Amino acid sequence: MSAPPFHLAMLLCFASLAVSAIANDLESAQDQFRIGKYTEAEAVASAAVESGIWNERWSRLLIQCQLEQGKYAEALQTYEDAIRRYPTSMTLRMLGLEAIRFNNLSERADEERKRFFQILQSSPLRFASRDNLIAAGRYFVEEGEDARQVLEMFYDRVRDSNPDFLEAYIATAELALEKGDYKVAAETLAEAERIDDTDPRISYLKARAFESSDTKVTIESLQRALELNPNHVPALLMQAELALDRELYDDAEAAITAVLKINPSEPDAWALRSVMAHLEGDTEREQEMRSKALRTWNKNPRVDYLIGSNLSQKYRFAEGAAYQRRALEFDPDYHAANFQLAQDLLRLGNDDKGWTLAKSVADDDPYNVVAHNLLTLYDRIKGFSVLESGDIHVRMDPKEADLYGDAVLELLTEARATLCEKYDVQPDAPIMVEIFPEQKDFAIRTFGLPGGDGYLGVCFGRVITANSPASQGERPYNWKSVLWHEFCHVVTLEKTKNRMPRWLSEGISVYEERMRNPAWGESMTPQYREMILGESLTPVSKLSSAFLSPPSALHLQFAYYESSLVIEFLIEKHGIESLITVLVSLADGLSIDDALTRSVGSLDRLDVEFATYAREKAEAFAPEADWSREDLPADATTDELAKWVEDHPTNYWGLRRLAEAWIAGKQDQKALPVLEKIVELGAVTQEREGPLELLADVYQRLGQEKRERETREQVLALSSDALPSYRRLIEIATQHDDWQHVLEYSEATLAIQPLQPFGYEHMAVAAAKLKKPEKEIRPLEALLQMDPIDPAALNFQLARAWLQSGETTSAKRHVLAALEAAPRYRDAHRLLLEIVADSQ
Repeated sequence: MSAPPFHLAMLLCFASLAVSAIANDLESAQDQFRIGKYTEAEAVASAAVESGIWNERWSRLLIQCQLEQGKYAEALQTYEDAIRRYPTSMTLRMLGLEAIRFNNLSERADEERKRFFQILQSSPLRFASRDNLIAAGRYFVEEGEDARQVLEMFYDRVRDSNPDFLEAYIATAELALEKGDYKVAAETLAEAERIDDTDPRISYLKARAFESSDTKVTIESLQRALELNPNHVPALLMQAELALDRELYDDAEAAITAVLKINPSEPDAWALRSVMAHLEGDTEREQEMRSKALRTWNKNPRVDYLIGSNLSQKYRFAEGAAYQRRALEFDPDYHAANFQLAQDLLRLGNDDKGWTLAKSVADDDPYNVVAHNLLTLYDRIKGFSVLESGDIHVRMDPKEADLYGDAVLELLTEARATLCEKYDVQPDAPIMVEIFPEQKDFAIRTFGLPGGDGYLGVCFGRVITANSPASQGERPYNWKSVLWHEFCHVVTLEKTKNRMPRWLSEGISVYEERMRNPAWGESMTPQYREMILGESLTPVSKLSSAFLSPPSALHLQFAYYESSLVIEFLIEKHGIESLITVLVSLADGLSIDDALTRSVGSLDRLDVEFATYAREKAEAFAPEADWSREDLPADATTDELAKWVEDHPTNYWGLRRLAEAWIAGKQDQKALPVLEKIVELGAVTQEREGPLELLADVYQRLGQEKRERETREQVLALSSDALPSYRRLIEIATQHDDWQHVLEYSEATLAIQPLQPFGYEHMAVAAAKLKKPEKEIRPLEALLQMDPIDPAALNFQLARAWLQSGETTSAKRHVLAALEAAPRYRDAHRLLLEIVADSQ
């Protein structure tokens, strides 16, 4: 073949350069869009489209720029011009569908959806471009098709053939997030980061993926997204929602304002303003903001879904459910609203409708991970026992119900009587308490997903979920303390119609724990003392944020304690009546700031006065101790540390480190005076394996029983879950035939661990020794439920206890059970004769 003529070669060269220049211009404009320079990107794209360049990507970019800025009419016009040139572009049609909807053209949007499907049917997808395959997948997701098939047929297909095509990873992550599959979303986004870690969408989606599991990653990812694109609307909206959660309403408003500067018609932004108005009790503004959210698409189901889900996040489940129903009036097939409504109903105690709706969502959407988890759990809890006492209904594992269900009802009945009277509340519907023997089941019922480590119980209003001692390992928390705390939430949420900030709700519950039993709830510790006198004390006006973004688990626990101190301060200074007035004002729709101002005065003064009160409390804790850390050597040997302590004989941190070092070195004699010094200084707390428990263990190992017993009694006075000390005191009391103390310690043990034989065995023995058959019956019946080695002996003991209590029918039943298990049991034969004689 001969070489092309010179002029033709030059023409081809210029054409190549022109294509290259156009490609560079397009890439540059796309980069501008990516970093949030929407106006600049729009100008370049508009010029390219008007010049007639034959490349649909320019039209797509222009529509994206116009949609991002709320220029919906212009976006629709651009789409109509472009689709005539590129009628088979599925990507363009998906953008056009959005433009049509936001021009309030619902009927046309329906027609466009049908047209989209017709084109898919007429165009073989096996020849489709990767862009069109992703667009087709998004279409089918929106239509409610099986998400797993969408992944396989569209997104995975593109990723297999184009492993570096970012849009396939973005689409996969979006779908996984929509279905609650956060693990797949996180894994997919990690792959996307390896392809291009400068796309703000990846960081934003990563923030969403970790929102329910890792606050630190969420915040860092959100910050990263906004560093890459300060005008990234989804990230700004998420920032607003997080601020709403923390009750940082000025921050939320700032983020919303930033969004509306970009897109004055952004529906999510107006919806969040509607949420804020609702929380402020401004009904008129709430509806005005909702109307603005619906102004460009008057049947947009997401608006009411978003308002409702944010209200539910604030425990306003009834109001949230009402908004989900409005969303479903616009679109009965809107899955997000259907499932949120199911969750709202379950949290309102409307189990029949809630579970039915959850099942419907799971059937329609098999890939919805949260719905699947809930339905799997429902199959398990259908076998739970239901115990009732008045309007209190308890759902428990049948075996656990047999062992301590009556004690649960007794405790909750006491809580109802005490707290409802104190706060003048009368619940007008049943209160459901669900206790789960497996932590993952508790988490799924409570949060929808496994996780939630650290939570012992959660109250939604009239529904309480709690972990049973079976889910907590060898040293569980005091279940009575947990249920008292959660029932207090029932009372205060009822009093305020669920309109209270988290700090106030938690503060009252922890305070009421201490009122019921001084060893329950949070109390002062060396760490808390340091935090109060340092920089960690949060002003009362900002306390809710301490719960939602704590730097560590310790800071979260401190938030509970500080909140309870606020309640203690308010009641001491202003009386319980002032606190109740605050709750009533919240129920009337006032904000917490206005409610506090009305009841106790200026918030600024409250912040100052409380800070003074808290510091006085902290300084009163072990005031003779030296609390400085400045000169404490970091890497000293034990001998060097001992020398340092000799020079600093009252330094708590040095004493503690030295005691722990001596104990680790099995030198109890040297550890003993160090621990005794800490106790002498008064620096002891309810802390597990703290100085007081360590001292008791040292006394035990050194054989100093009297001092050990005294020290363990101190532990019990401070701690609600000191199971090791209870067990040891039972052993000591048994050795000394001190049956009254054995009985008392055994009963207290069962408030911590009711699922193991130890407490029941010693309680039964002590009751028998004290000739208290009425106290002997319950532990013996519990032991019968625990697959005993010798059921005949237990039935015999029960028969004897029932007979001594005057219940011959029950006595006869158990002695016959003993004989059935051991026909030659002579003592049982004699007891049967005695029972028959007494019956005649």
